[in-house]
Amino acid sequence: MDNLIGLVNRLQQACTVLGDYGVSSAEDALPTLWEQLPSVAVVGGQSSGKSSVLESIVGKDFLPRGSGIVTRRPLVLQLHKVDSSSEYAEFLHQPGKKYTDWAAVRKEVADETDRITGKTKMISPVPIHLSIYSPNVVNLTLVDLPGLTKIAVEGQSDTIVRDIEDMVRQYVEKPNCIILAVSPANQDIATSDAMRMAREVDPEGERTWGVLTKLDLMDKGTNALDVLEGRSYKLKYPWVGVVNRSQADINRNVDMLASRRKEREYFQTSADYSHLANRMGTEYLAKMLSKHLEQVIRSKIPGIQSLINNNIDELEKEMNALGRPIGGEAGAQLYTVLEMCRAFDKIFKEHLDGGRPGGDRINAVFETKLPAALNKLPFDKHLSIQNVRRIVAEADGYQPHLIAPEGGYRRLIESALLMFKGPAEAVVDEVHFILRDLVRISVGETTELLRFPSLQAELSAAATQSLESFRENSRKLTVRLVEMETSYLTVEFFRRLPGLENLDEAMDGKEGKDGKKGGGSGASSKIKALKGSGDRLPTGADRYQEMHFRRIGSNVSTYVGMVMECLQNAIPKAVVHCQVREAKRRLLDRFYAMVGKEDGKALGKLLDEDPDVMARRQAAWKRLELLRKARNEIDSVGWARV
Repeated sequence: MDNLIGLVNRLQQACTVLGDYGVSSAEDALPTLWEQLPSVAVVGGQSSGKSSVLESIVGKDFLPRGSGIVTRRPLVLQLHKVDSSSEYAEFLHQPGKKYTDWAAVRKEVADETDRITGKTKMISPVPIHLSIYSPNVVNLTLVDLPGLTKIAVEGQSDTIVRDIEDMVRQYVEKPNCIILAVSPANQDIATSDAMRMAREVDPEGERTWGVLTKLDLMDKGTNALDVLEGRSYKLKYPWVGVVNRSQADINRNVDMLASRRKEREYFQTSADYSHLANRMGTEYLAKMLSKHLEQVIRSKIPGIQSLINNNIDELEKEMNALGRPIGGEAGAQLYTVLEMCRAFDKIFKEHLDGGRPGGDRINAVFETKLPAALNKLPFDKHLSIQNVRRIVAEADGYQPHLIAPEGGYRRLIESALLMFKGPAEAVVDEVHFILRDLVRISVGETTELLRFPSLQAELSAAATQSLESFRENSRKLTVRLVEMETSYLTVEFFRRLPGLENLDEAMDGKEGKDGKKGGGSGASSKIKALKGSGDRLPTGADRYQEMHFRRIGSNVSTYVGMVMECLQNAIPKAVVHCQVREAKRRLLDRFYAMVGKEDGKALGKLLDEDPDVMARRQAAWKRLELLRKARNEIDSVGWARV
């Protein structure tokens, strides 16, 4: 039993140290261990004798006294029975400091209360932990709560009545809370603040222990047997009557042990209560509460273990989402930045390589948009008979061409090939926009970056600058590919065109079929041969007939189509080489160079995350630490064998 109650004592202390008071808003509620721990909450109205009951259980005069609300913070009173004769007290907020002067304990309770609430008469849910070690106590933990009141007095807010009730209710409505409802016997039980609160949260009376104080102060001829014997207000557990020290005894500093003897004598000699003497008094109350608390703890521990494990899993997931705390040193900050950059870069590459969607969009530009753009170029208009005639005539000038209009051919081809610049640059821009969008998507998918808006912005800006540089290089290369095609035409293509081969040989002096060098006589023989064959030599009029220009347009169209096929293959290669490959290799080089020069202050600005996220992580980390400690404590006790 000692191990189980001691276990709950240690867990309650850990809760207070790590900020778990069982009070949180619905919006940012964290799993609470405090509300799951079995405890005995002492509830009563002002002047009900609540403090006197606690002092009688302890056997020491250690609580502040006065008029109005004296208890303004919950006091978690942990009693430890020891074998030695020494008696002392320790506060959780003053670890290692032992109090043997009980007047000093009383003063420290008041001072620690003022430390949170100030000198005002306001209340606070933050508990004070007081441990008392004595051979004259039983192992027990009690929570002394502020006394319920009906009106606000001078110096208190108008909401004090509701505030106290809400605080008390937060404790007593927990299913693992044992309610010690203290009511004065010299008042009608129907008006008891403690019983009213207990009935609200425990209507069946299954968690409530009723305590009647001031039995010795009842009017002569009256008694409280109807209550103590459960006739006027029935509870699952029997009522316990107690007789506390009178104000005169307190003023005379009557010893607590003497007061206990006096209480026993009262019940043993009372005509009304002598038959109940064996279950009356604070000693009996303390023993029964200790035994009952041990039983409750034993029954609740398995459920608490399960809840702790589930809450640990949930908080670990949340901590992974929120990210771990970052060290304040420049080295640690730089390491954190680089780790997040690597995480981003990995996701970005997955989009390009097929692990995530995105790379297919670039392929669609090459496979669909580029061919469509090339096919939409106005070659039909450019190579219409009228336009071909005009360009050939302009190229010939005042002297018409003799056989093939080479100047016209070149002008038609060059002006047609220059049309490829538009689609080539459009592909560069389209891929650039896709890459920039993938940067945005990758930043959003890098969970580590979500906590740092400044770092997101700087990384995105640096990546965008790099992409702009890659785009410019890609634009230069693709345009150069087009210009290369206009700079040097593939002559062999024209030499193989039907109908031009023999004319070229005749005019250019190439070897004929007879193996002789072409020359004047060779050309004449070729022309004569053409005449002898019955073919008519093209005249000036023939050279400007519609069929002639149609053939020129057809030849140019065939050549342009050949070049288009080449560029349709070459442009994607250039774009991938200059943009996609470079983005995979050097997207963050600019950013790495920048952060490598920054000092701790500048890195701190990059890692300046949302204050709400920082506060949530700190709270979640503390709660996770508490739950892990609780799990270790429970495992170390081996409660199932106790």
